[in-house]
Amino acid sequence: MQLKFKNGKFRILQVSDAQDLQHVRHTMMRMLNKAYDDVKPDLIVLTGDNILGNHLNDCELWTPLFVKDKPSEMKAMGVAIDKLVSPIEERKIPFAMIYGNHDDRNRMTKDEQAEFYRRYSCNVGLDGTESGDCDTYNIPIYSEDGKQIKFNIWMLDSAWHDKEQDKCFEYVKPEAVEWYRKTSAALKEKNGGVPVPSLMFQHIPMLETMELIEECSPEEAGAVKGPDNKYFKLKPECKGVLGEYVSAVSQKTGQMEAMKECGDIKAVVFGHDHQNCFTGVVDGIDFVQTSCASFRCYGNRTRGVRVFDIDEATGNYETFCLTYNDIVGKSLWNDLCYIWDADDMVKKKIALIAGTLGGIITVGAGIG
Repeated sequence: MQLKFKNGKFRILQVSDAQDLQHVRHTMMRMLNKAYDDVKPDLIVLTGDNILGNHLNDCELWTPLFVKDKPSEMKAMGVAIDKLVSPIEERKIPFAMIYGNHDDRNRMTKDEQAEFYRRYSCNVGLDGTESGDCDTYNIPIYSEDGKQIKFNIWMLDSAWHDKEQDKCFEYVKPEAVEWYRKTSAALKEKNGGVPVPSLMFQHIPMLETMELIEECSPEEAGAVKGPDNKYFKLKPECKGVLGEYVSAVSQKTGQMEAMKECGDIKAVVFGHDHQNCFTGVVDGIDFVQTSCASFRCYGNRTRGVRVFDIDEATGNYETFCLTYNDIVGKSLWNDLCYIWDADDMVKKKIALIAGTLGGIITVGAGIG
């Protein structure tokens, strides 16, 4: 599938950390469906932890589902992926995906899981045979006439689960970095010696993201707790929300050096940290952090999606986030749906139920 600019513009919608199961949270899907309809993206990127892969054997109390073997777990995975992807397929919007640290923590390999995504006609990518990982690949965006690559999207794997060791590794592999370097050089050569402007997406933030935060006192606005009882905040030049301490990859593998050498990356974009939603600059490259879409896992009021608008003539981009309330609107009903479906709203759920029961008892006593 060839992606093209339309009237000099191309719009990407990023969904990170949907992180749900076969029993999908309806509030998240209502939010995403409305975002798809309102934003009208040319491409949707799912940037990891698309499913809560290590909890596929969970079951709701009212659902007689018990996952005990690989075929059953594979069936549950297929349902979970379909709940996320079918609304995109129905709208005929092209989509691309990468994995996160939760996706393959189960009996399935990444290649086996990829087969589910490849079943959808709107899938682009997942063909990273040369890169070493099926979800490490690039997506060229062509001019409207389809004759020239005007922009490029890099999708990089940054986490995988070793089945034998039962351990999750979190870094971009050196061979993936080398593949990026060679592929970027080839694109540059085809483009007359000029680097093709690009966005790079990966699930787990690079270690250089730490350069965007600084230690502060607990009393300062925006302070979050980090290691050793220290507190941190975003540096003044950054924009957005630091809702939790940055959880970055475990090691550097030459990625930053390769990005600066290639000179094509306008911004590198991350998910993984559910409560962080900010932008900053490291060594001339924009670092963009997007919060989660998931309601099943922890989050905050930045839950939502991120939009990128790319200009064909300049190769530049603009980005903004849309929160849950930005998308569905502010109303009592929407707030109740948020509280009911969000796993980090336990205290408010208890208060809501207690208040409702208290009101019923009071009314009952008055009638009696």
